[in-house]
Amino acid sequence: MKIRSTTVCAIAHNGQVAIGADGQATMGNTVAKSNVKKIRKLQDGKIVTGFAGSTADAFTLLDRFDEKLNAYGGNMKRAAIELAKDWRTDRYLRKLEAMMIVANKDEVLVVSGTGDVLEPDHGIATIGSGSMYAQAAATALKKNADHLSAEEMVRESLNIAADICIYTNHNLVVERVN
Repeated sequence: MKIRSTTVCAIAHNGQVAIGADGQATMGNTVAKSNVKKIRKLQDGKIVTGFAGSTADAFTLLDRFDEKLNAYGGNMKRAAIELAKDWRTDRYLRKLEAMMIVANKDEVLVVSGTGDVLEPDHGIATIGSGSMYAQAAATALKKNADHLSAEEMVRESLNIAADICIYTNHNLVVERVN
């Protein structure tokens, strides 16, 4: 599934975790809105999520993920796995076109509609149309910039992606995990 029209980036670095996204929403090849908030805090800020894809589908998944978190006592990995199982097997959910990054203070996960729950290498996760640009920037920053915070790296990675990807803009929302 090719998700376009956004870029989400999460980085775990030096005991910090941050996640951010641009604010662009497109309809076809037209910018429909430039300041969409694609980052949400759950569980009193202990878990932060970012989503790419259809807005309605993403909110459906976000609601389901929140339900799973509540059902499994805030255990993020278990909630993500249970959501991925439902997403893959439920006839309604299977049609949703979205992806999510979920993060807590200990880990970052990518959750997809194919049933995948991935813990990315090197504490860097990206999704969306500009994901490869943000991934490359984040990898370089993390290797060469120990003096930067996770939040600064996310912001810079998204700015680099926005300079290259036409579906990504510079209206960023970046949150740190508590």
